[in-house]
Amino acid sequence: MPQYEAAHQLGTKFHGCLSAGDWDGIRSLLTDDATWTLPGDNTVSGTANGADEVVARAKEIASYGLRFELLHILVSRENMALSLHNTARRGDVRLDEYLSTVCRLRDGKIASIETYLSDVPGMNAFFV
Repeated sequence: MPQYEAAHQLGTKFHGCLSAGDWDGIRSLLTDDATWTLPGDNTVSGTANGADEVVARAKEIASYGLRFELLHILVSRENMALSLHNTARRGDVRLDEYLSTVCRLRDGKIASIETYLSDVPGMNAFFV
């Protein structure tokens, strides 16, 4: 299978596990030393170091009731990215953001994740 097809399949699996709350599934897609970096200044910002912290970060984000709408899976020669539209409501506070989650791959697994957001102030207001 060409590398870009494997990267696309990995993106599909990652999104599916995130949407379903399959934390063991997400863990199986990560290298042990995986990282996930998010911008902003809120409860989910900063860098999660190690696969267990990355899974904990995914659980925390999902605990806010987000809907993870997959718009596109983008592949490069060696990596992949998810283009998402995330929405949620918590009381009077709404989250409505577009983002790209860029995944660097190593040995068929996700080694690092960096998320780029359309609305960092909105994210800061939502994740408190």
